Amino acid sequence: MAGFWFTEKQTDHFGITMRVNQTLHTEQTDFQKLDMVETEEFGNMLLLDGMVMTTQVDEFVYHEMVAHPILNTHPNPEAVLVVGGGDGGVLREIMKHDKVEKAVLVDIDGKVIEYSKKYLPEIACELDNPRVEVKVDDGFMHIINSKDMYDVIMVDSTEPVGPAAPLFERGFYQGIYEALKEDGMFVAQTDNPWFKADLIQKVSRDVREIFPVTRTYIANIPTYPSGMWTFTLGSKKYDPLAVKVEEIPDLPTKYYSPELHHACFVLPKFVKALVE
Repeated sequence: MAGFWFTEKQTDHFGITMRVNQTLHTEQTDFQKLDMVETEEFGNMLLLDGMVMTTQVDEFVYHEMVAHPILNTHPNPEAVLVVGGGDGGVLREIMKHDKVEKAVLVDIDGKVIEYSKKYLPEIACELDNPRVEVKVDDGFMHIINSKDMYDVIMVDSTEPVGPAAPLFERGFYQGIYEALKEDGMFVAQTDNPWFKADLIQKVSRDVREIFPVTRTYIANIPTYPSGMWTFTLGSKKYDPLAVKVEEIPDLPTKYYSPELHHACFVLPKFVKALVE
């Protein structure tokens, strides 16, 4: 099918619509409906169960903001785990940090990895890096079976439906705590405050009950519901707000910067009210 309009219905009464030039691939995997399409405005786009996961044009915002705030907070992030993230974008950003000796990616759906390599090569470009280990497996179970293994864990999941639903539960965050070393940290994407306020409240409360340091930060991603996206960080020891700007390296990024490291934690009042 070519030359049609695609709408992601983000609530029962609201959606985002874009012009699609052609469908590159469509498949019902063992876990979800996967579509790779070429759009007029945002280039190639990965859809899972009808939801936008990433696009060639605005992907850098999300992937940079998952990886760099936490990696520039932990002083020695040698062992890193990414749960989900089969498109490889977060791994690409992780590989910009020389202190990372090994990054393990665990995604339950190998088809996401396969077709990201084919149609999103600039995003998936570090999946074959020798410092990277890719596992097609259940991220929830990998966490449960990994005690004191990781310095940093990043949860790059889809929205809390289908195979990603367990990744937003309190038991998962407790498992992350136990999988981290004694000074470990984790970060997860936690959706948007306009349509998923209850989810953000719940996640913030659950993480705060487990981790001594809990922070929420935001970024602007135009193809995600509402454009405003939140991330929740939990840390056993290190506070991202204690990092000195002059000590943050100026990496080859397009959104994240040393100055933005602190600024992204300044929340609009209505979002701050949710997490407090």
